[in-house]
Amino acid sequence: MQAAAMAPDGDAVEAAAPASSLIFLGTGCSGALPDVRCLIRPSTPPCATCSQALTLPPGQNPNYRCNTSLLIDYCDNDGTHKYILIDVGKTFREQVLRWFVHHKVPSINSIILTHEHADAVLGLDDVWLVHPRNHKNEIDQVPVFLTQFTMESVGARFPYLVEQKVEEGDEMARVAQLNWTIIECDVDKPFVSSGLKFVPLPVMHGEDYVCLGFLFGRKARVAYLSDVSRILPRTEHKISKYGAGQLDLLILETNRLHGVGHARSSHLTFTETLHTIKRICPKRALLIGMNHEFEHHRENHVLEEWSGREGIPVQLAHDGLRICIDL
Repeated sequence: MQAAAMAPDGDAVEAAAPASSLIFLGTGCSGALPDVRCLIRPSTPPCATCSQALTLPPGQNPNYRCNTSLLIDYCDNDGTHKYILIDVGKTFREQVLRWFVHHKVPSINSIILTHEHADAVLGLDDVWLVHPRNHKNEIDQVPVFLTQFTMESVGARFPYLVEQKVEEGDEMARVAQLNWTIIECDVDKPFVSSGLKFVPLPVMHGEDYVCLGFLFGRKARVAYLSDVSRILPRTEHKISKYGAGQLDLLILETNRLHGVGHARSSHLTFTETLHTIKRICPKRALLIGMNHEFEHHRENHVLEEWSGREGIPVQLAHDGLRICIDL
């Protein structure tokens, strides 16, 4: 809730709601939901999460989950809105059709990539659909922030996007106009994307694979960790209440509902995610990256009880969720 402010005549007036917001374009795992296997080879009884896909439209079904992706609607001091996209996965076109339209997002201004796996980069080919245009109706280049390792992988998959080459005579070709910027896997080397500062948060995504999360927000501090099996000590210090300061919001993955991961696991399980939240102790947490073991309403009821015991509000996010926040 926003606190009431006082007008010059002494009357209470409602404070303005935050102009910035976070839009969850996707909250699912790499395969997205519903899991196709549950529909073409249904179990007995059928999968409670995936079977809803046949009876509920996606916009009314929080168990319908596209690849994990976050859109930051950042309102600068002058009132200008900039749209910063974190990850562009296999389901990007569907996310544009569903949530850009629903939330009236006209274009994107910059892209940040966490890593080079398919569920984070394979939508780059469709970015031209949401290019901004200048006052002359010309396409503006979109900055893309990524590590050197991710750059090399993207270049091998999409050489035409990196080289910006259109075959001679193919004037109708649609190639995204992207401006590539290399960032470091270092919490002490922040960068600025569309006017908002980001701190890279290196985490392990498997035994020997480093993925990036990001810390951002001048007023409210938000940490986004979408693919993680283990949080490195320097990263945890940067986002912990008992380190550099308490987060206002932690967005953290939880991939599997049951069990505990092992040394070669690529993702956190539900139990490990909750232990991590207790260590970091944010003011609030939202969970992403769920597979079909998570039924939205059932698990949120479990989390409501956990939150009451631990004093940290935690819930599963869902596709299309929009959180107003003062960045």
